[in-house]
Amino acid sequence: MGRLIAVILFIAVLVPGVLLARAWWLAAGRRAVAGGAVELVEPTAEGSGTLLRQAQHGRRLRRLGFLLGLAGVIASVVLFAEASVFLWLPVLAVGLLAGILLAEATRPRPRWALSSPPRRPRRTDLVSPWLVWTMRAVLAAELVAAVVLWRSGDLTGAVAWASVVVPLLAWLLAEVALLRVLLRPLPAEGADVPVDEALRTWTAHLATAAASVLGLLPLGSLLLAGGIELGDRVTDSVDLLPVALVAGGFSALAAGVGVAGFLLTWLRPVRSSAPALAS
Repeated sequence: MGRLIAVILFIAVLVPGVLLARAWWLAAGRRAVAGGAVELVEPTAEGSGTLLRQAQHGRRLRRLGFLLGLAGVIASVVLFAEASVFLWLPVLAVGLLAGILLAEATRPRPRWALSSPPRRPRRTDLVSPWLVWTMRAVLAAELVAAVVLWRSGDLTGAVAWASVVVPLLAWLLAEVALLRVLLRPLPAEGADVPVDEALRTWTAHLATAAASVLGLLPLGSLLLAGGIELGDRVTDSVDLLPVALVAGGFSALAAGVGVAGFLLTWLRPVRSSAPALAS
């Protein structure tokens, strides 16, 4: 009976990861609509220039993130020698994701005419609130788990600091990016409107996805470590907490990989070709 309960609990804890993947699948439809709207109009000179500058800015900052990741790999080799081989991929991934977040938080302002009086979009028009609040819940849970393990002595040194500082900085950059897309006034009526909406939609999803990955993967690792540690204890009855922690860890890791897959599809910049309705 205890094993059956453990299996049911394991499956139940995997459900949030499945729901998160479904939400990002639906977000792909939002991207298609926003990108399609750009194809239906011929952007102004300011709109075309903005698309070019935004794409160049994103590429430059992502390259910077890649270089930061390489620098982190080199530093890990110097500090940990052969033991650093398991850190190369996580450090490089953190650098790449940091570049994405930096790019979205520092997007240059478009140069087209703004609406008068100023009008601003609603967050629900750009990104699902469920995705945003899931990102915040994941990052908060990761910070709580890191602090708990740190205080119990299971996390020490550079790993403990990285488990707290990296998600915290990712959260800050994501909130800055989301705040900027909401506070910047909308453009005046015209062909620049769908271009602006697409750029805001891209930024909101890229920032949310990158921060979610930087929360989900460390959270999954911490939950797995905590579950395995508790599972080594000998008890007189069925202890479901280790099972829940291990299932939660697998769910967080799987969700993090899934969100990273969707994130890769959002890296393609907003493009505008000849109007789709042109004869």
